[in-house]
Amino acid sequence: MLESLSFPDQEEWQPLLQRLKVAPDIALSAAVRARVNGTDFQTELLASGLVTEEAFFRALADEIGLSFVERINPDKLILREAHCLTLLQSSNDYRPVRVEGDDGIFHVIAPERLCMGAFRALITHCPGLYTQLKLTTPGALRKALLARAEPLLVRAAARGLFEKYPQYSARIVANAWQGMVWGVAMAALAAAILITPSAAYGFVHFIFSICYLACIALRFAALPTAQPPSTAEMRPAEAGEMPVYSVLIALYDEAEMVPGLLDSLARLTWPRSKLEIKLVCEADDRATLAAIRARPLPPHIEVIETPLYGPRTKPKALAYALPIARGEIVALFDAEDHPHPSQLIQAWQRFRDSDESLACVQAPLEIANPNGSLISRMFFFEYAALFRGLLPWLARKGLVLPLGGTSNHFRREALEKVGGWDPHNVTEDADLGLRLARFGYRSETISCPTLEDAPEDFGTWLPQRTRWFKGWVQTWLVHMRSPSRLVGEVGFGSFVIAQILFAGLIISALTHPLLVAMVLDTLLDIAAGKPLDPWESRLSPLDIFNIACGYLSFLLLGWRTLLPSERKGYWKVVLFIPVYWLMISLAAWRSVWQLWQRPHHWEKTAHRRAAKANL
Repeated sequence: MLESLSFPDQEEWQPLLQRLKVAPDIALSAAVRARVNGTDFQTELLASGLVTEEAFFRALADEIGLSFVERINPDKLILREAHCLTLLQSSNDYRPVRVEGDDGIFHVIAPERLCMGAFRALITHCPGLYTQLKLTTPGALRKALLARAEPLLVRAAARGLFEKYPQYSARIVANAWQGMVWGVAMAALAAAILITPSAAYGFVHFIFSICYLACIALRFAALPTAQPPSTAEMRPAEAGEMPVYSVLIALYDEAEMVPGLLDSLARLTWPRSKLEIKLVCEADDRATLAAIRARPLPPHIEVIETPLYGPRTKPKALAYALPIARGEIVALFDAEDHPHPSQLIQAWQRFRDSDESLACVQAPLEIANPNGSLISRMFFFEYAALFRGLLPWLARKGLVLPLGGTSNHFRREALEKVGGWDPHNVTEDADLGLRLARFGYRSETISCPTLEDAPEDFGTWLPQRTRWFKGWVQTWLVHMRSPSRLVGEVGFGSFVIAQILFAGLIISALTHPLLVAMVLDTLLDIAAGKPLDPWESRLSPLDIFNIACGYLSFLLLGWRTLLPSERKGYWKVVLFIPVYWLMISLAAWRSVWQLWQRPHHWEKTAHRRAAKANL
């Protein structure tokens, strides 16, 4: 039946196809995909991977009668860095690039969407082009442009947000007035302890209790609507309507994860001619680069090496890659991720059906190894409460959404408008969620999940949780440089949520061991028959209430979001929660120390090879 269809554009490619020895059925398949996907014959033929880019353009040069250039020296390009960046962001159709050769200046082109008939006619009517014009591959030209634009990309990645919106950058941890307020507060507290220690103790204790109660209230507020995950209902998708989609994955010391990552990316449902995947690696990470290059990569996957400049963080790597991505939608994944094959389609449909104020959709993160250890089980329980309970509730209420570090899908225009990722913030996701809200954008959640493995041992878990806490403090300090402005931009409700999520949670974590110790001390005094002082008798019941309701709200929210099959072993969570919360407190105190000593240090989470994920 396909043979009866007419594809005029395919016919004008016949001489070149004969040179390439492309079988008729392959050519016909490419022509059909071009019509279905709304692309062109050349794009689909190269996207299939059955014809290499170099073979295609060598044959094209021979067919037209032009010279072919295999490699281009970046230093020989006659154009400015900014122009290089412009070319990288667009298709290299018929834009000639001037190059200084050994025997003079010539022009080189690498047309990505070639009209064969028109191009042949142009060359025929302008014989001078045979000596002035040469062909190369888009990959070779792109590599040269990228090398030439590297200084500009490096500066933009490391300093772009600070130069564009310095008030939103974590490059400076705390500004002058914040430092002054902190100093005055510490001095006043020290004086109060010396003058009226009992009143000072009561005041500080009351502030801590308020933070604790706020976190409890937030969990109970999300409880009525929390529910287990349901099967995502996917609507039919027209491939011709789909835009170009960019997927960015920042990798560092992830050689072991590469095979599983590439297998997961291969399962994504999206036309390959409209999908570009950027594997962003540090230039000196030889092991990861070797693991990637050990497997043949399809045409839509590109490896980007980031220079050794600026903070060595994930957001810096993402900020380096964003300007050279072409997608209207940009998605983030991590090395250990196994995204649902239909996640891109669901995210795009949500953007398509919403107005431009929707800047980001967050896919839920699911833990693939809940039975690996008690720590991974607690991690699984936390993620269920967060991604199935709290975040959907915040999205439904139109409140600020603290994004997860992966499986975010952004509207490209909005992401660039707010300045992209902050290379100095070690939880760039939470910061970006709040910054989007400040610019008037909103974030929502979708249901197609991403599977990832949780840490199974304390040595892996602690650095990761420390980094999260440190980033939340950074985020709070950055966005509280002008509290009144923050209220005006996000609204009072989101302002309160930001205080609970970024300040309340870490204060609660820091003070939890103190509350536990004071409750135990009070109980020991009661058991020994010692009289309680006035403050102790007033605050101890509040401490007991806080600890009990803290545990209860955490357990109930998580329980509501579990499937019946996932509730097996729930008793382990109940018994381990006091120990786990003390572990969290240790990470919080460690983060405060790191914020003082190494504020921008990215403490890498070691990943192990994940089990095969079934989505």
